[in-house]
Amino acid sequence: MRFDSALGLGARKGPAATAGKVLLYSAMVLVFTGPLVGLLVSAFSRTIDPTSFSLWPDDLTLENFVQAGEKNVYLYLFNSFVVVGFGLLLQLLVSVFAAYSLARKRFRGMTVVMLLMLATMMLPEEIIAIPLSLVLADLPVLHLNLIGTYAGMILPVGAWGFSILVMTEFMKEVPVELEEAARIDGAGELRIFATIIVPLCRPALGVIGVFGFTMIWDQYLLPLIVSTDSSTWTLPIALRSLRSDEEVGIGVLLAASLLALLPSIIAFLAFQRQFMRGLTSGAIKG
Repeated sequence: MRFDSALGLGARKGPAATAGKVLLYSAMVLVFTGPLVGLLVSAFSRTIDPTSFSLWPDDLTLENFVQAGEKNVYLYLFNSFVVVGFGLLLQLLVSVFAAYSLARKRFRGMTVVMLLMLATMMLPEEIIAIPLSLVLADLPVLHLNLIGTYAGMILPVGAWGFSILVMTEFMKEVPVELEEAARIDGAGELRIFATIIVPLCRPALGVIGVFGFTMIWDQYLLPLIVSTDSSTWTLPIALRSLRSDEEVGIGVLLAASLLALLPSIIAFLAFQRQFMRGLTSGAIKG
């Protein structure tokens, strides 16, 4: 999408209009990238002045990241990667299979299932915190205690109503004729799902991949409930602990914040093409 068409600037011509566009776009870039640049520069600076803004670190150094390592920030970063890696993989699998059932099959109670998923999206995390902790302390049927384990932080994020709904709506748009032709050729249910439905839903996978990664990566309450020892903390919890530690300098906190921010940016860049295709496809179909 072009900014000039969205803002109605495309019809304006001449030097004055060009100068106005340059100023407007420069202001947009400054507003959106300024905090990121400030964080990046400050994380590599030896002396930090919160009242000033610079495009280059003052006395370039990696000391902040070294001290962050001494505070076990890289262990917390590793924990976050473990949780988001397995959690996102589980969430994608659950979303794809659940969406296939809701989009391509008809069964009694399907409307109730959709309403229940919508209800889960409307409940704040604080409301389900205590019931969730009780369930994780004594997993039904299996009677396992998942408190203090990675599994306790991974399983609850394995199913997300938003991802299931997005994937369901996208799968509904896949032509039924493709399935019928595959069945005539002798393809089974699983083969149709794996070779026809899933490949056509790659744009939607990009959308739920980006949102799912961000949702799991930013989890604070769930790891706080599950973690019983600092060795299982994720980075969001560690940032809160570092902020309240008077012995930790602002540079270490900024370095840890940068480490917490970069994975989300990298994830968006990695899924950018599928993400944009998914959003565009949804806009066209809508």
